Amino acid sequence: MKVSRFLAIFLLAAMPTILLSQSDSSKFEFDTDFRFRIEQDWNGLKDDGAKYDDRSRLRFRYRFGLNYQYNEWASFGFRLRSGALDDQQGPHLTLGSGTGEFSLFQIGFEKAFFKAENERIKLWLGKNTFPFWKQNELFWNNNVYPDGAAISLKVRKKVSNSQLLQINLGHFIIRSSGKLFWDDAYFNGAQLVFKSPDTKLRIAPAFYNFRKLGNIPDQNGSYTLDYAIGQLSAEYNFKSELPLKIGAELYNNFVDYGKNDSVPLSMQGETFGWVINAKLGKTKAKGDWALWLYYANLEKYSIVDYFAQNDWARWDYSSTGSTGSKISNFRGIESRIIYTFGPKFNLTLRIYYTERLMKEGIANGRNSRARLDLNIKF
Repeated sequence: MKVSRFLAIFLLAAMPTILLSQSDSSKFEFDTDFRFRIEQDWNGLKDDGAKYDDRSRLRFRYRFGLNYQYNEWASFGFRLRSGALDDQQGPHLTLGSGTGEFSLFQIGFEKAFFKAENERIKLWLGKNTFPFWKQNELFWNNNVYPDGAAISLKVRKKVSNSQLLQINLGHFIIRSSGKLFWDDAYFNGAQLVFKSPDTKLRIAPAFYNFRKLGNIPDQNGSYTLDYAIGQLSAEYNFKSELPLKIGAELYNNFVDYGKNDSVPLSMQGETFGWVINAKLGKTKAKGDWALWLYYANLEKYSIVDYFAQNDWARWDYSSTGSTGSKISNFRGIESRIIYTFGPKFNLTLRIYYTERLMKEGIANGRNSRARLDLNIKF
């Protein structure tokens, strides 16, 4: 079985080379990147009051993808990634963490899609990138690629053809029931993105409706939850010689969990969250540098934690036998410094401090973390 799986992956990886040698190479586009990470965790406290051991790790992420432009409006593509197949948030692998000595790592599809696009409409079907505009990963992790369908519509000025409004819509299947569509666990999203005429200001109200989500991921939960999350995002770009962007996001989950006896009483009203961020500098050309700062205050049910970022802390669902992070109900700060060696090639230092807003056990958990990432893409 392992041999056949390895052979299948090898043939799949070799296929683009074969195709490129027999087809018009201008229709192909690679989507490939590599990251090497040095990570240090310290001063960690679990929700049960036990201390986390300080931890040092060397990690990497590798992704390989290929897109094919069939004609002027139709294309399709795929991308493979490293990481555990049952962990949608985690493409990073720790050196030396295999089941054997220098054992092989898992790899799987994170994207496989068909896309149709012109100047005003974009549609994709399959498994692809989160289609809604966002400033950060506090609501949705960049490594989580939803299954379903999405469409974006652009409204432009007649005279200048500049974009005034973009409408983003999507329906995504989280877990199929094997029955009718409305029996699935799913989420729907709708977003309006407004741009000012000078494109400096962007405002985006959105609504996300999640249905039948387990309180613990990977079908290890004891009950299901619905979420009805309204989001308001705003960003202002000063467009000066030294670029500066400032942004803010508000989240409110409109579901009344007071009617759900399974939700702890202390958490039933924990449905609001907010994030502010500032981004100074640029990261496009050799010698560019940037400083990014984030502050987050996210109550327990203001987001779906196992779809959001897994960077800020060590809290997760591993004690239940599930993958996925458990990083909501917290406040914290991230500082990020980026130095650019060349296009799509940079070194990024990220430092985090987080603590729980409310106890989920006998103690308020906390965590400190530093990461140094070498990123290269082509």
